[in-house]
Amino acid sequence: MTQQTESVLTPEVKAMIGVAGEVVESWGVVDQEYLRRFTQALMDPDPMYWDQEYARNSRYGEITAPPIMVSYMASRIPPDQEDAITRAFEENPESDGIGSVKRPGELPPVPTSLVRVLNAGNEIEVYKYPSIGDKVYFQNKYSDIRERVGRDGKPFLIITRETKYWNQKNEVLCITRASSIRR
Repeated sequence: MTQQTESVLTPEVKAMIGVAGEVVESWGVVDQEYLRRFTQALMDPDPMYWDQEYARNSRYGEITAPPIMVSYMASRIPPDQEDAITRAFEENPESDGIGSVKRPGELPPVPTSLVRVLNAGNEIEVYKYPSIGDKVYFQNKYSDIRERVGRDGKPFLIITRETKYWNQKNEVLCITRASSIRR
């Protein structure tokens, strides 16, 4: 026997598909020091990230950065700017440090009464490796919102947020998609 429940994919929720945030210029550029620290954190010893001669003889002809590095650059802030995560905890000591954080380019909340959030997966589509000196820009948008019904018969939403990253030459570097479940 299946339980009939009201849809949570309301017209207001559907209207969020395609909604995009502002275009944001990341603070700083892809530089050797940030690349060194990032690849050490990843524990990735690939010589493409540090060895000039190796990189020059590769098919790229230069040192490159891991494609996912640009998504972390999006959260870099200038030293004189207030940190959004610190502000979120000051406003609400029980903040999760994610959902209530108001960062540049942030999307408006999806108008739903579903409050539990679960990670439903991430993917990255790589177009071009970032180069030393690249200025990085990004823009978020809701690319998809779908409704499913759980084993308990209750509907839930799968919300996919897409972020496009490009450089100063308007070359797309990568597109990330992060899906979350709202129950």
